[in-house]
Amino acid sequence: MDDPSNSNGTDDNDSDEDNDKKSKEKESYVQMVDDELISSKVIELLSPNLSETYITCPALLDRTLGIKLPFIVLIAKNLGKYFSFEIQVLDDKGETRRFRASNYQVATRVKPYITTMPMRLDPGWNQIVFNLADYVKRAYGTNYVETTRVTVHANCRLRRIYFTDRLYAEEELPAEFKLFLPVQRTT
Repeated sequence: MDDPSNSNGTDDNDSDEDNDKKSKEKESYVQMVDDELISSKVIELLSPNLSETYITCPALLDRTLGIKLPFIVLIAKNLGKYFSFEIQVLDDKGETRRFRASNYQVATRVKPYITTMPMRLDPGWNQIVFNLADYVKRAYGTNYVETTRVTVHANCRLRRIYFTDRLYAEEELPAEFKLFLPVQRTT
């Protein structure tokens, strides 16, 4: 006999599976949020499975960034969960190499086309700086040519990602590239 409380004609197991799927969809998202600590809009990536929730640039696989600046800086907030990001580069031998940093990796591993490495994050906001020319030289003995793709996986908040030709002192950076915005004083 049909259960009158189940008006859609499916059995209870189907609705449990649908509820679980909806619950997981709610847990995984990429959205703009206001971060109260830095009084700024940021991108938040959250997911119980970080490999399924990410942002990547460029979005189309047949495109590349073509950025030749050797330093990448990510301003990211540690949410106390697993987090990783990946930088894909081209070297002077014409090989595509990937560098993946994560807070769950325990040792650096260099393979022919990917290097994985541990990343320690402080609580709260972090400025993560990668010297791509140095990493390519040390891992593969080749020279960095350009960055072709950047992928950031859950779980973090992102304020900014930018490339630069060298490391700059805090006072040399424009306000939007600093972690904390200057305090506006009212008189």
